[in-house]
Amino acid sequence: MATSNPVLRFLESRKNLTGCACGIVGLALAFTGAAGSLWPLVVAGLYAAGALIAPPERPPAPAFPDAAERLDALRADFARLREYLGEVELPAAAAGRLAELDELVEALLAPGWVSDPEQLHVLARAVRQDVLEAVDTFVRTRWWDRVVPGSEPPERHLERQLTALHEEAAALAAALQDAEAIRQQTHTRYLEERGRS
Repeated sequence: MATSNPVLRFLESRKNLTGCACGIVGLALAFTGAAGSLWPLVVAGLYAAGALIAPPERPPAPAFPDAAERLDALRADFARLREYLGEVELPAAAAGRLAELDELVEALLAPGWVSDPEQLHVLARAVRQDVLEAVDTFVRTRWWDRVVPGSEPPERHLERQLTALHEEAAALAAALQDAEAIRQQTHTRYLEERGRS
């Protein structure tokens, strides 16, 4: 375990430990008489050589969350998004499209389906950014539409955005379904070939 004290950090370092091991070899040579009267130089030289050949210290690699941890965090964010959406008043068509999207995202976030980082990124972007921005922008634009009427209704944009997000999530679900079908077919072939041999 790394310490903050520089002296202790040096004492625990690979260079010092390797140098000490080589220095002990030098002491063994001195006690056997092989180093002669220059034994202090032999011990110091072997220590220095050991310290030089030792591999450099490497900082510990950062521990990033794995796919399961990221999925758990995404589920928590999805629950918070649902709370927010429950408080927003939406037109019937947009609310229906949002309900379909919500159902599809919930199914994709179920354990055991999405583990690929790219697929997880698509879901995270939809949950943490796209849906929130679409609904929040609708709420703000709707207020301005009441003050300055005559522009294109914000409901239309919201429905189009939710439709695009639903299509993206549906494509992800279709890719997962295809992957599972291929996996099933591969397993069937494997079992059939194993039965023949």
